[in-house]
Amino acid sequence: MKNLKYLFVGIVFGIIFIKAEIVSWFRIQEMFRFQSFYMFGLIGTAVVVGFLSILIIKKLKLKTIDKQPITIEKKESNKGQIFGGLLFGMGWALTGACPGSIYAQFGAGFLVVGVVYLSAVLGTWCYGYFKDKLPH
Repeated sequence: MKNLKYLFVGIVFGIIFIKAEIVSWFRIQEMFRFQSFYMFGLIGTAVVVGFLSILIIKKLKLKTIDKQPITIEKKESNKGQIFGGLLFGMGWALTGACPGSIYAQFGAGFLVVGVVYLSAVLGTWCYGYFKDKLPH
């Protein structure tokens, strides 16, 4: 019962994705072909909202629902992030799905995205297996 709130938020988030056409393969292809500003506008808006949210969280020292302090740790950059970002972008462009939209696409009845989901799970498992052997 405690986790029901997460299911509700996930359903609402999925509906927003569908209504905003974020899960549309055609919209994603338009973005990667630089034919439309629509997805760039949505992503840019999300970046600005995220940036402002983090500023507010830090400034007001907000806490989680469970009254735990929110800590945002500094992270180091490395070249692996460049390669990972390129690999992620190529997968997104080829499949028309990113990890956030896979569930909404599947829920909307695009069952072929199940192949993308299984590929993402396999890729995540491979990363976890080889993580210690990869260059930093």
